[in-house]
Amino acid sequence: MNAPVDVSFFARAAKPLTSYRPYWAKRFGTAPFLPMSRAEMEKLGWDSCDIILVTGDAYIDHPSFGMAVIGRTLEAQGFRVGIIAQPDWQSAEPFKVLGKPNLFWGVTAGNMDSMINRYTADRKIRSDDAYTPGDIGGKRPDRAAIVYSQRCREAYKDVPIVLGGIEGSLRRIAHYDYWSDKVRRSIVVDSKCDLLLYGNAERALVEVAHRIAAREPVEKITDVRGTAFVRRPDDESGKGWFEIDSTTVDEPGPVEAHINPYMTTSEQAAAQGSSCSKEEGGATDSVAVGAQSTGATDQNSPNPTIQAIQFVANPALKTRLKAPPREKTVIRLPSYEQVKSDPVLYAHANRVMHLETNPGNARAMVQAHGEGVTARDVWLNPPPIPLTTAEMDHVFDLPYARGPHPSYADENGSHDHGTKIPAWEMIRFSINIMRGCFGGCTFCSITEHEGRIIQSRSEDSIIQEIEDIRDKVKGFTGTISDLGGPTANMYRLGCRSPEIEAACRKPSCVFPGICQNLTTDHGPLIKIYRRGRALKGIKKILIGSGLRYDLAVKSPEYVKELVQHHVGGYLKIAPEHTEQGPLSKMMKPGIGNYDRFKQMFEKFSEEAGKKQFLIPYFIAAHPGTSDEDMMNLAIWLKKNGFRADQVQTFYPSPMASATAMYHSGRNPLTKVRRQMRDEAEESVDIVRGEKRRRLHKAFLRYHDPNNWPLLRDALKAMGRADLIGNGKHHLIPTFQPLTDGGYQSARRKNSTPTGVKSATAAAPAKSTKPGQPQKGRILTQHTGLPPRVTGSAKPSARKPR
Repeated sequence: MNAPVDVSFFARAAKPLTSYRPYWAKRFGTAPFLPMSRAEMEKLGWDSCDIILVTGDAYIDHPSFGMAVIGRTLEAQGFRVGIIAQPDWQSAEPFKVLGKPNLFWGVTAGNMDSMINRYTADRKIRSDDAYTPGDIGGKRPDRAAIVYSQRCREAYKDVPIVLGGIEGSLRRIAHYDYWSDKVRRSIVVDSKCDLLLYGNAERALVEVAHRIAAREPVEKITDVRGTAFVRRPDDESGKGWFEIDSTTVDEPGPVEAHINPYMTTSEQAAAQGSSCSKEEGGATDSVAVGAQSTGATDQNSPNPTIQAIQFVANPALKTRLKAPPREKTVIRLPSYEQVKSDPVLYAHANRVMHLETNPGNARAMVQAHGEGVTARDVWLNPPPIPLTTAEMDHVFDLPYARGPHPSYADENGSHDHGTKIPAWEMIRFSINIMRGCFGGCTFCSITEHEGRIIQSRSEDSIIQEIEDIRDKVKGFTGTISDLGGPTANMYRLGCRSPEIEAACRKPSCVFPGICQNLTTDHGPLIKIYRRGRALKGIKKILIGSGLRYDLAVKSPEYVKELVQHHVGGYLKIAPEHTEQGPLSKMMKPGIGNYDRFKQMFEKFSEEAGKKQFLIPYFIAAHPGTSDEDMMNLAIWLKKNGFRADQVQTFYPSPMASATAMYHSGRNPLTKVRRQMRDEAEESVDIVRGEKRRRLHKAFLRYHDPNNWPLLRDALKAMGRADLIGNGKHHLIPTFQPLTDGGYQSARRKNSTPTGVKSATAAAPAKSTKPGQPQKGRILTQHTGLPPRVTGSAKPSARKPR
């Protein structure tokens, strides 16, 4: 069966990954694992490595881990690739373990930003690390990409450093840093790397590697898409560009204004400075608008308006004005010093950067750092061209060992006990079928890193990987834990028109509603589900990736297929909130979409004779969230019987649009002006300070007695004391049991230690170890859901409600 032909506009715009002439070292063949020691190199017959990759994660040779993908991709090009994983950064000696790389260093902090990996949303140090053997924290430094780059430079000063990974992607320009609460410089400047590769970097890295191997100086490699680098203002290589100021492009232009789905027609018209002709009379409005546009005023009126003279371009000259070619245009963003001292300019720069993310029309950008003799420009080339289906198959079909490096095994050669790596355990039997996300959620960094163009594998490649897991992976019991990616159901979805896709500048294809040009056909995904579960030896295929339910409801056949065959009792989805204020700042659909999906979910579950439950996730303290919004969410949770165990507080990741809101108090989804002219340019309610963030989390955990004193005070201050009482319609009771003041998180290592047991908890018949659930306790995300029937708990004497 042949893979579908890739018809994307971008498929014609780049050199294929497999078209390069292999490097001479390809004669050494394929390594079972990329070497991590000199002994392994000697066993392979190597005297040196061409490229050495340094990563903050343990080395797991699996396509879900970036360093494995990059390493195997470079190996397929003929290069000898070594890996230094989680080195001791206290000196440069551990960075010399494999010798001097012949071509360059490849540096990354790992699959996660090192600061997010190391700290909670409350800036508390985590004691665990899912990407480390034994789940041990502290195996990587803060801002690991910078530290590793410095040590690589100390180890071998003259070897080029190529920086990559999500930490580099999200910090490629001056960015707000939540942990230091200030704007930091571009990571290109702080790390002193020679080249930064942002996004999924296979295409850029293969080109850079071959050019360095051909002895081209790394400082001359300035024309590769998806790269950033430092250039002096007087550098000759920067001549010949048409530079435009970013303030001239901060116009909606082709970008459609976000229409608030919760506003009436007249309110929408009022927000745009006009009135609704249907409600107020079309003729009157037309005359008024016409008079306003011509500058006419009634001098006899008691309050005559005075209008300034407006200058417009001569229409006769418009045909003569030619815009400079986009490929030779560079946008000058406000400098680091400007955005550091001016939050409005920071929001403006963030907005412009997000407008220039489509590979089909994005322009290069430049941002100055420093002044006088220290001045230098950080150049960002346009985003990389997405991989075609054939290239995606090539990357995922490489000879991965699909397991951790043997050096992590315990004395029995196992990775399942004291040296278990939780991140590998989670994706051990999962399969990545696509990349990218066009959702554009403002709190998420997927779009900034992977882009919004969906890159999909072929059906045959996915089926082949299922068979490989079945036949080759130790411990496989017949259940595939996930077929997905950034989202579960965006496989092969995209724009109906390649030309429109290449020209579009909208940040989201599904907000405020699903774009009319977006295909929502889930047929190819249904076909993969059916073909996969029909394979011999495959008992179950579960879907663990986040589901975009506003897309799913467009295909009832897909929802039926998913619910009846691919849900293991509980399905996680993320409405994130119920109220208009925060949802509009998140660019998430209204709660009505959740209700429609819930109806379909329950209908198809009943048809299949299964008891299955939805697990909704919500965010506390997101920009644009008022205390009343959280109160209404808590009321909704109680009304629908949900009691959240895990509470996700907004985490300002670098470069996200919501982070720009958090730092500046402005909404970069609309035009950013210093003087706000109308309600559409409103300031954003920011939840700052430990007390208010704690209150918003408390509303999500309204059922926890530890939170009741805080909630009582807040409800009284809000004038909602009517929600305090002992009836079913009340949110919290009037009585206060004895509590320990602790919070037992689902991640036990990050919980507040508890002292005195809660008076409301029944004493167990037998003592249990700390952190162990009691028999009969619910083991699900939400304690409001029915428990799994295990037979371990005695039936209750009380009748169920």
